This record gives sequence, structure tokens and C-alpha cells, in this order.
Amino acid sequence: MTLNPSPAGPGGLGRLAGWYFFYFAFVGVFAPYFALYLQDIGQSAWEIAVLMSAPQVMRLLAPGPWGWLADRVGRRAAVVQWAAFGSALCFCGFFFTREHLPMLAAMALVWFFWSAALPLVEAMTLERLAGQTERYGRVRLWGSVGFIASVLGMGAALDRLPIETVLWACLLILAGVLASALTLAETKVGAGGTAPPIGDRLRQPAVIALLAACFFMSVAHGPLYVFYSIHLVDHGYDKSAVGLFWSLGVLAEIVVFMLMPRLMRHCSLRAILLASFALAVLRFALIGWAADHALALLFAQLLHGATFGAYHAAAMAALIRWFAPAQQARAQGLYGSISFGAGGMVGGLISGQAWDPLGAGMTYSLAALFAACGLFLVWRGVPASALAERRP
Repeated sequence: MTLNPSPAGPGGLGRLAGWYFFYFAFVGVFAPYFALYLQDIGQSAWEIAVLMSAPQVMRLLAPGPWGWLADRVGRRAAVVQWAAFGSALCFCGFFFTREHLPMLAAMALVWFFWSAALPLVEAMTLERLAGQTERYGRVRLWGSVGFIASVLGMGAALDRLPIETVLWACLLILAGVLASALTLAETKVGAGGTAPPIGDRLRQPAVIALLAACFFMSVAHGPLYVFYSIHLVDHGYDKSAVGLFWSLGVLAEIVVFMLMPRLMRHCSLRAILLASFALAVLRFALIGWAADHALALLFAQLLHGATFGAYHAAAMAALIRWFAPAQQARAQGLYGSISFGAGGMVGGLISGQAWDPLGAGMTYSLAALFAACGLFLVWRGVPASALAERRP
């Protein structure tokens, strides 16, 4: 039985844009506000870090098997639909417990299913673009729009409603993710084990260096995704301001996604990556040491356009060049596992260990150091000639 009633058609990109909207609307509630909920119900800084790192563990472990399954059966949309159903069902567990271990189990189950979807939808989007990959940012920006809508709405709501509202908002948006997933049409992908292996390409030095750099970029973002909202509240900002700061970063991301086709025509992928990592060093230093200065924080959030928007679009463009269409689900799954999964997990756990004994300034200084490691890897290990290479 399939959950996908939709045939392929010219509206495919619009349906994908709608899915991105709801997917990142969920992130717009979960990432900024779930840690505040955990703090409110009495979880310690380490317990919060462990809980907020569980999604990254699942993003490390889950995408590879899900991507293999989707490539094997040639039914990516169906996998995305079942994953949306599973994540919504498992999220209901948070309504029944406030104990650390049961919440950790619920978090792991939610994100086991949740982590299946994004790499597969990314691969579906790239296939529908079919030679027009510079338009990727124009589709992906609808995810940023969804994030902004939810983060602003949730921030304003929490100034008047109890923090438990976060749970109901997450569940409602997960229902929207499922509804949008049901509209997705299958793309033309071979099944039955015909997809070529990716091992030879993965052993290329430039591919190894770029994936390692992506790992360090996600490690650097660990304190941001776990403690940024707590950091702002500790410095006297209300929850509406928290939402505004998060939204400003995503607005910058939207602008960058819209400008990426023009930027890629005038700048090399290597230059975009180097600039993104260098600006990440500056951004995290500012967040750590200038939180009392709103203008400095505003500038740091604008840099999200580089540290996520330009960086992610450039990394995606490299993967598109290096891997064949039938390999994209596995390539995207590996990219997500190494960067958002392993990198996010390590970054979250390190920040959880550092937050109380070292303080926010030193924790974000560590983030800047990790971004500098990624900068070095791109500078030394990813030559322009490798990024100009096309898949055979």
C-alpha cells in the first residue's frame, strides 16, 4: 500500500516548496524554543544538551539506511510519507512524560523517522531541477519562509501563553508536514539495486576534505542550536526578541538563496566556501562576547546567510557535480549524517559540557575555533580544480 496518491506533474516543484515550508516551520519552533521548554521543566544544562543532541545522533545513523532503502526500491516519496507519519506519531510521547530517559527515547524515535526525509527530498528536488540546479535556492527558500513564520509566531505566543504551547505547536506543524508529504509525486529513479556505488568517489581527497569541513561547520553550530535562545534570555531579551533574532538570520539566508544563481556565476564554489567558514569564525566570536550589544548580535545573525545559506548551497552544488542522479539520495544522506548528524551531535555535547564551567563566551569561542578548522580543511584540501570537476 502507498501513501502517495499524486501523479507526477508540472506542479512538482510547488509541492516540494510546500513540504520545505512545513518541514522548516517545525524546526522554527523546535530549535529555538524546545530547549526553553526543557529548562522550564527542570532539565539541567547537560540533560538539555543530551536531549537536543539526540536528533543529531539520529541524523548520523538514520539517513544512510533510509537513503539506501529509497534508492533500492525507487520510491523516495513513499519513504518520506511514512517517515512523516512516524515522526508525528512518536512526538505524542512528549505529552506523557517529563522524565529524562523517557523523553530521550521519544526524541530518538521522532528523529529516527524525521531524519529520513530531508536527504530524500533534497535528491527529489535536484532531480526535478534537471540541469537547472542554480534554481535550488529558489525552491529551498520556502523552508526559510516557514521557519520565519513559525519562529515569530511562537515567540509572540510564548510572551502570553505557557511554555507547554511549544508541544502543541510542534504536533500541529508535524501534521502539516504529513499533509504536504502526501502531495509529493515520485521522481524517476531506477530501483532493484541498479544505482551505481559511490565508494570510489568518496575516496577522493577533495570529497573527504569537504565532508570533514562540513562536519566542523556543524560542530561550530552546536552551541547555537542548543543554547542560543537560553543565552539571549539570560542576557535579558524576551521571547519575542528571541524570535526576531532567529528570524533575522533566516531572512539573511533567504536573500542568499535568492542571490545564489548570480553569486555562483561570479564567484567560484571554493571562494564561497572559504568566505562562509571565515565569516562563521567572526559570527560565533560575536555571539559569545557581544551578547549585551544588540547591534553586534543583529550583525552576527545576518552572517547566518553565509554560515548556513551560502555554505549549504555551495556544498550541495559540489555534491551535485560529484555524484550521479541515482547516487544523490545516498550522497545527501551521507552529507547529512556527517555534517548535521555527527557534527551536530559532537557540537551539542561539547557545548553541554562547556556551558556551565566555562560560560557562554568560551563556549562560543570553541565554536569559532571549530569553524576555523573547517576553513583550513577547505583551503588546503579542496582545490578549485576539484570543485570544477563533473561526475563521469
